[in-house]
Amino acid sequence: MNISLSSPDITQAEIDLINQVLRTPCLSMGPMIERFEAAFADFIGTKHAVAVSSGTAGLHLALIAAEVGEGDLVFTSPFSFVASSNCILYAGATPVFVDIDPHTLNMDPHKLAEVLEALTCHSQPAIHYLPPALRHRPLAIDYRPSAILPVHVFGQACEMEPLMELAARYDLALIEDACEALGTEYNHRRVGSFGDCAVFAFYPNKQMTTGEGGIITTDRDEWAQLFRSLRNQGRDDCGTWLNHVRLGYNYRMDELSAALGVAQLGRIEELLARRAQVTEWYNQHLSQVDGVTLPAIAPAINRMGWFVYVIHLAPELERSVVMEKVAQRGIPSRPYFPPIHLQPFYRERFGYQEGDLPVTERVARSTLALPFHGRLTEDEVAYVCQVLGEVIGGQR
Repeated sequence: MNISLSSPDITQAEIDLINQVLRTPCLSMGPMIERFEAAFADFIGTKHAVAVSSGTAGLHLALIAAEVGEGDLVFTSPFSFVASSNCILYAGATPVFVDIDPHTLNMDPHKLAEVLEALTCHSQPAIHYLPPALRHRPLAIDYRPSAILPVHVFGQACEMEPLMELAARYDLALIEDACEALGTEYNHRRVGSFGDCAVFAFYPNKQMTTGEGGIITTDRDEWAQLFRSLRNQGRDDCGTWLNHVRLGYNYRMDELSAALGVAQLGRIEELLARRAQVTEWYNQHLSQVDGVTLPAIAPAINRMGWFVYVIHLAPELERSVVMEKVAQRGIPSRPYFPPIHLQPFYRERFGYQEGDLPVTERVARSTLALPFHGRLTEDEVAYVCQVLGEVIGGQR
């Protein structure tokens, strides 16, 4: 049996709506974008949603709106896809990685509070929170805390209430990276409605897809207006042809992608429910497998919008061997996520070494993403779990 690691869930409804767009002369900047944005804002519970070409593009524009730039510090998670940190560099700022909670795998708000207290007081311990290559520079002169960029990793909501309190106390912008968390509810509010803005992504392995694409949600009227200009080469607020009032980007979403988004969003409850069912099957079949820890859900989460299914392997298990042996039997897997600060580029630029963020590094050595999408059958999930159990049993 060969199992796919991920798969979009496309039906005739998506095909019909895309064909509807193809029968018109408008393939960009048309009514389907407006329809998608209105429906998405309604789903999240925000005043505005602005569609863009990718989640990465959305995060870049969010940092611009927050006026993040040279000399600014942005606090984020080292346990994420690298785009969440790269966007901070696009803005000319410096990412400050805050170690994670070992259970939620998200930025630890208690550690963030320690970092902010040290940095704003310019105390000597604050130096150790900065990237190693920058620790020789004067704190009070060269660095300004500017924004918090929490990542709702794997669909698990960050602890937003303490993060909101810290953002208010230190006058920092709060930008939610919700690219993996569509549908997640924290304290009876949907993720994406807490910060100054939030960004979602719709790559084919996400809860819903537009092929490529992303969207920014916000309640701030002036930010929404700015996003619409920035995504469209900096055109004026009326969208006047060839009248550009600021530096902008080609970050538009096209009409075909928006049509796919409209159809997928119309099925979002079904899509989320299918993923929840696959998760339940995994939990049932893996609950008796020694050496495997199942993904946890934080108590404040009322609903989990599952992005991937990531287990933790016991320390004595050799993950690479497990991956190789299950792959031989038709089951792909991935080590989600390698720590960002230990990626070659970040080591070279900022001088990071192993041991700098110990919780993240320990967690990252044990995580394994199994095949996960809404089209998996219970028989396929049972096969994955059976093979995994046999491989682990062989190692032990």
